[in-house]
Amino acid sequence: MTASALTEKPTEKGPPRFVRSVSVRRRLAGAPRPLGRLLVVTATVFVLASLLTFALGALSDANPAAAVLGDQATPADIARMEAQFGLDQPLYEQYVKWLGHALTGDLGVSWFTGVPVADSIAEALPVDLSIAGLALLLAVLIGGGAGIAAALNNGGRFDRAVTLVSSALATLPPFLIGIVLIVVFAVQLRALPTGGYVPLGESAGQWLRYAILPAFALSLDAAASIARQLRTSLVGALRENYVTGAEMRGFSTRRVLFGHVLRNAAGPALSVLGISVPVILGGAVVTEKIFNLPGIAQLSLQSAEQHDIPVIQGTLLVTVAVVLVANIGVNAALTALNPAARRQPGAGRGPAGRGPAGEGSTR
Repeated sequence: MTASALTEKPTEKGPPRFVRSVSVRRRLAGAPRPLGRLLVVTATVFVLASLLTFALGALSDANPAAAVLGDQATPADIARMEAQFGLDQPLYEQYVKWLGHALTGDLGVSWFTGVPVADSIAEALPVDLSIAGLALLLAVLIGGGAGIAAALNNGGRFDRAVTLVSSALATLPPFLIGIVLIVVFAVQLRALPTGGYVPLGESAGQWLRYAILPAFALSLDAAASIARQLRTSLVGALRENYVTGAEMRGFSTRRVLFGHVLRNAAGPALSVLGISVPVILGGAVVTEKIFNLPGIAQLSLQSAEQHDIPVIQGTLLVTVAVVLVANIGVNAALTALNPAARRQPGAGRGPAGRGPAGEGSTR
């Protein structure tokens, strides 16, 4: 046997190499990619937000060395304090060092108290996360229930009432709702405290008594938006042919609604839920003041009054991270609800649009 014959002899079993390469490309084209792209976009947004956050502090007129040392400080004392804070270095070196430390959990030290910024945020952030989590839960329960009931009574009195109330709630700021809740439930009925906070780990019951009013005040705007979006989506989905076919086959309305229709129509409502996260965190600035909550918003306000730049930068960066993580969770939920979204447009489809990417999720 010649050397050329040896080289021409197949050395592996299976389909030809070009067939395998085409098959691999098709599998890769249909592989889940949106979540990976989302992570790349999220990382880019985080870096840009960190750059903006650092720039807001670095370009401010605050002189921490002079503020810490007082009016009697000499130029030599101020220069020595700036060197201690690292403010004598170029801005790009300060940013790289600050971001590198922040990614490891080191957000610096307060210029005025000497307390690590990460420790201060670790005490305040659970307050906001617990209140925001309860607010989102209330928004889903209230808005979801109202939207489903309104869609099932399309054109009826309850449907019109939900639309009217949702439109009215969307115009009311959380602090105004909070004041009304305090007057009604704390002052007149004396059923709940006017303010304060008890950690969830100490007593779940007491935590709920103190958290329910601020959470409810923050949840109504999101609940109104969820109710409107879910109602509109459900009304359109209930008119689809597969719903009529399922009803003709004898399936109950409850099974069709919760088994198929709600899954297909929940996308816009979930998107609203993701948008509501930064709105709730933003509304916490005033709500924490009204209910006397020791959250991250109050920490930011106190730091801004003192021009404590490391604390301000740390709270802003952590808030951005919380919002981005929430958006990742919402997009992951959207992808789970709509399996076809995990594929590239047109990937795996035949001439008639059939195939794995063309299959519906309501079969």
